[in-house]
Amino acid sequence: MMIKETSLRRDPDLRGELAFLARGCDFVLPSRFKKRLKSFQQTQIQNKPEKKPATPLPPPATLPSSPQPDSPVPHVNNVVNVPLSVNIPRFYFPQGLPDTCSNHEQTLSRIETAFMDLEDQKADIYEMGKITKVCGCPLYWKAPMFRAAGGEKTGFVTAQAFIPMWRKLLNNHHDDASKFIWLLAKPSCTSLEQEDFIPLLQDVVDTHPGLTFLKDAPEFHSRYITTVIQRIFYTVNRSWSGKITSTEIRKSNFLQTLALLEEEEDINQITDYFSYEHFYVIYCKFWELDSDHDLYISQTDLSQYNDQASSNRIIERIFSGAVTRGQTVQKEGRMSYADFVWFLISEEDKRNPTSIEYWFRCMDLDGDGILSMYELEYFYEEQCERMEAMGIEPLPFHDLLCQMLDLVKPARDGRITLRDLKRCRMAHIFYDTFFNLEKYLDHEQRDPFAVQKDVENDGPEPSDWDRFAAEEYETLVTEESAQAQLQAGSFEDYEADEPAPPSEFGNKGNKTVTSSLPEKCGKLQSVDEE
Repeated sequence: MMIKETSLRRDPDLRGELAFLARGCDFVLPSRFKKRLKSFQQTQIQNKPEKKPATPLPPPATLPSSPQPDSPVPHVNNVVNVPLSVNIPRFYFPQGLPDTCSNHEQTLSRIETAFMDLEDQKADIYEMGKITKVCGCPLYWKAPMFRAAGGEKTGFVTAQAFIPMWRKLLNNHHDDASKFIWLLAKPSCTSLEQEDFIPLLQDVVDTHPGLTFLKDAPEFHSRYITTVIQRIFYTVNRSWSGKITSTEIRKSNFLQTLALLEEEEDINQITDYFSYEHFYVIYCKFWELDSDHDLYISQTDLSQYNDQASSNRIIERIFSGAVTRGQTVQKEGRMSYADFVWFLISEEDKRNPTSIEYWFRCMDLDGDGILSMYELEYFYEEQCERMEAMGIEPLPFHDLLCQMLDLVKPARDGRITLRDLKRCRMAHIFYDTFFNLEKYLDHEQRDPFAVQKDVENDGPEPSDWDRFAAEEYETLVTEESAQAQLQAGSFEDYEADEPAPPSEFGNKGNKTVTSSLPEKCGKLQSVDEE
């Protein structure tokens, strides 16, 4: 086949056709290439107008100045349709949707007036609450705002320091999540780490009326703060990155719960994140396992939880680093109090999305995102051994596997993914079957229709964790009351009288329990170190 001498570089149409032929292909068959190229050249020849012999152009004639009728515009056949540019409005606002109606200068003027009403026109951390309300923010934003304006260095904030900072925030951040991140995060950071929450939570401990009894036990401030921080990251940090972004804040209920602290004096009514009763239950459970009281527990210590209900193989997976942060667990084989908070909530509430992810990571031995039949059999083997030691005949693995596949209904046969477990809403039964013998036997003895009723019930019932924490706190309060009666030498009176229900304790019950906690636990070191 003869090709004209015109190179590809001078013929863009031919070059485009060659690129079309080779698009998505590693090679082009010669026959197909020749056929398409020949067809393309013929089309080019047909579309090209025939050239006539060159003739000299006549000189321009002098036309009369009289008006001439407009000649019709010739119709052009080869009109290229150029696509019109479409103006797509902006739809992504990482710092929040700007409010064009808001008057920032009016807000700043009210802030300046509020500073004028203060003594010496200076606001300390306590007076900062008034400024916070003028800014239209929840009360417990005052500590982050105080630090952002430089109050931590001088001990007070002036209008000259606060107003420029607040003007910059209003101009660049337009919703509560973006403002909250900017106030708490380190300079030039767009996400929150665990230590960024410490000043805010210390202010809650110092000023919330439901935690006034903790003033007599300052050694437990860090324990309470550590617990709240871990619960925040457990619920909000859905990416497991260890850094909370503004998107995660928006998708969570954290800011709404933080605002409730201002309205609710009994902090135990706010079961999300801040409940003191929940902290007390978690800390007492940890203290029972921490035999040497160094604020770290070993693999052997953790296996004792709930009378060794969890299998050794799942405990080994926890200590392998599958769900823990830092190098302490892998290198030294020790679990910190912060990691124990994650374990306890995951163990007692396997319906929680984070708990489902927690145990999936533990069971996924090869980390491929799929629970294979080999991995399921690996964990079920120990369950069978323990049941045989108890004189219980275990169900053969093949029969159990059929039950589990019917329970989960995976999208692909023989492969269970995290999405399958979240969708089936029976993940708690699935997990208990493979590594928690006590709960597995409870499920086996329970009416299956009752289980199905629980699954279908979408009402606003308390979570498994809330029920567990309430029951355990009631037990602990009763035990502490009995112990106090014994120490007072009135055990006979205690037998005659019925113990007061925990609901009657309120903050008084917290004081009673907390007062004995330092004696029970002794002088402990900080748990902030991981």
